[in-house]
Formats: sequence, structure tokens, C-alpha cells
Amino acid sequence: MDTETATPWLTDAEQCAWRTFLDVQRMLTHQLERDLQPFGLTMNDYEILVNLSESAERRLRMSDLATATLQSKSRLSHQITRMENAGLVERVNCESDRRGLYAVLTDHGMETMRKVAPHHVESVRDHFIDRLTPEALGDLHESLKPVAERLRGKRGKP
Repeated sequence: MDTETATPWLTDAEQCAWRTFLDVQRMLTHQLERDLQPFGLTMNDYEILVNLSESAERRLRMSDLATATLQSKSRLSHQITRMENAGLVERVNCESDRRGLYAVLTDHGMETMRKVAPHHVESVRDHFIDRLTPEALGDLHESLKPVAERLRGKRGKP
């Protein structure tokens, strides 16, 4: 198979849209990360705190948290160790499965969420939401929904 002729190369418009998406994703993530630094948090820390704060009893099985945050179990384990040392979370054995562990949001972790969340939302608004009209936000959501659905369906698959 000749890849030179078989590859459906991106058109100029497709290339422009793709590169703009990548630029925005990188720059927005970088800026949101910078805005969390004064609180001693990374975007990964914040995502874990959000997942735990929104879960029943402020806890999730480590394997479920790894899936939710798209991290390997090993990487998540290191991340949780750092967050444990900061007093934000703790690991608790799973009573129904002796091999299983929960990550549990501590009171300090919940208080940190309450303190940081308004600043994070302000940052998201300033750098993203308020740059677009409500119509553009709706269009963006509708445009990205099929991509998100396809990628969710491929999770864990080659």
C-alpha cells in the first residue's frame, strides 16, 4: 500500500482547525496550571479533588479514579502518595475486597476544594468561557460531542 497516495491528508482548513485546537488545548492547560500554582496544586491534583468531592462519601476505588482521570494505576499511586503527604486524601482499605483501596478526600482536602474552586472557575471563565458567545459555546459543545463519545468508546481498547 502506497501511503503517499492512500493517506487522506488534511486540507488547509482541516489543518488550521486541528492546529488551532492543539494550540488552545496546550495554552489553556498551561494557563490553568499556572493559576493553580499559588494553591500548591497541579491540574492532576485538582482533577482528583473534583472527582472525589463529587463522589458518594467523597471516595472512589483507586482503579475507578485511575480510569476517571486517564492515569495508569502506577502514576495515580504516586500522585495519591503526594496528595496524602499534603493531607488532601488518604487511602482506605476496601472492606469487600481486601486487595482494593479507596482514595478518600480528607476534611482538609474538601476545605482546599472549597477554597480553590472559585479561583479555578474564575480562571476557566477568564481564559475560555467569557471569550466565546453563548451560541459559540453551544456550537463548540455540539461539535466536540461526537469526538468525545468516540474516544470514550475506545478507552481501554487499542
